[in-house]
Amino acid sequence: MVTRGSSVAARTTAGPPKGAARAAESRGYEVPVEGGPRTALAERRQAGWRGRLHTTLELIRANPTGRVALKIFIGVLGAVIVTVGVALIPLPGPGWLLVIAGLGVWAVEFHWARRLLAFTRRHVNAWTRWVTSRSLPVRCALGAVGLVFVSVVVWLSLKYSLGIDLVARTLHYLATH
Repeated sequence: MVTRGSSVAARTTAGPPKGAARAAESRGYEVPVEGGPRTALAERRQAGWRGRLHTTLELIRANPTGRVALKIFIGVLGAVIVTVGVALIPLPGPGWLLVIAGLGVWAVEFHWARRLLAFTRRHVNAWTRWVTSRSLPVRCALGAVGLVFVSVVVWLSLKYSLGIDLVARTLHYLATH
């Protein structure tokens, strides 16, 4: 951590703090200051909404109460998104996308989620590269298998959660009409 004295010394070369950093420092919080020459990558990283978000999260984490509150908030928000995503997996829609988005929310604060998200991203990219390198008939067969799998999951979900047996109703309809 940067102490107040070294923060002032480092600021003489880096310039005065701006925006949220100045407000936090005026309230007595320690604000980490990067000294020395800045690279173009560091300049680009701090620009825009990602830089503002990063700065805001660092300011929240600088306060012990804020750190705990942020962990709780990120944990609950990620859990809600993942739960909704898991509930939507058997239905047509963005179930897996929401699960991965919830994992991304958790990855802001939890290291295990960051590793799991990197693992997921790596394997989805590998699967996508493998599928796109196959011939059109193989891709069509994989699509058909995926469609059958989703259909079976939807049928089982409707049958055992809502008591609606689509296959029996369809066979009954075909037999009576």
